[in-house]
Amino acid sequence: MTQTYEEHGGPGAPDAGAHPLDNPAYAALTGPHAHFAERSGRVLRYPADVSPWVALPDDVTAGDWADLAAFADADGTVPVLGVRDALPDGWEPVFDIPGVQLVDDRVDAAHDPEAVRLTEADVPEMLDLVARTEPGPFETRTIELGTYLGIRRDGVLAAMAGERLHPPGFTEISAVCTDPAYRGQGLAGRLVRAVAAGIRDRGETPFLHTGAGNANAIRLYEALGFRLRRTTRFRTARVPAALVQSSRAASL
Repeated sequence: MTQTYEEHGGPGAPDAGAHPLDNPAYAALTGPHAHFAERSGRVLRYPADVSPWVALPDDVTAGDWADLAAFADADGTVPVLGVRDALPDGWEPVFDIPGVQLVDDRVDAAHDPEAVRLTEADVPEMLDLVARTEPGPFETRTIELGTYLGIRRDGVLAAMAGERLHPPGFTEISAVCTDPAYRGQGLAGRLVRAVAAGIRDRGETPFLHTGAGNANAIRLYEALGFRLRRTTRFRTARVPAALVQSSRAASL
């Protein structure tokens, strides 16, 4: 059975009381993915064409929320994925979806001879598959976050899965999706096991996120050997107009 940080401190743990999966985006952007980090005060984010994840520190303050305003889109909204703190006064929730985080407990990870590593040349086809299956955000440069594997049928990308957040000691499996024409063949499960095998080969622990209401995905992941670790939130919020204006004025 794969050990997890609940059982021991683990390599790269920020401190004895911290757990990198409690704030995985921040742990990634201050760790293995630091080269992607864009900063506003203590607030970090990935470039928009890589990932929508924005990371607030654990001890979030009013100043951090103000700094987050610098990352607001043209419409004044900002993603606050994984942030479970209540929104400050004046911040308007745009959408709020309950989520779950699952971690490798007894996954039968195995490399798959039919799974091929996808490259930048495959990105247009990957984006098309994501648009049709909606597994979650996948942008033009998301492939830079880690290894993405696919299975083809008659030259068509039938299914894919890959790596996203990379907090110390862990790697997230993401973008798990299958073309509707090829569902029911077990391709998603095979790819999750194959991606997990690559993560295990590095001495790391696979984990993943999905919507709390996505019963089919949760059932698949639990059958593969993942267990529920914690709940989370997938949210976008509208920043108070005064904060947006102040932030933009300060950047001039």
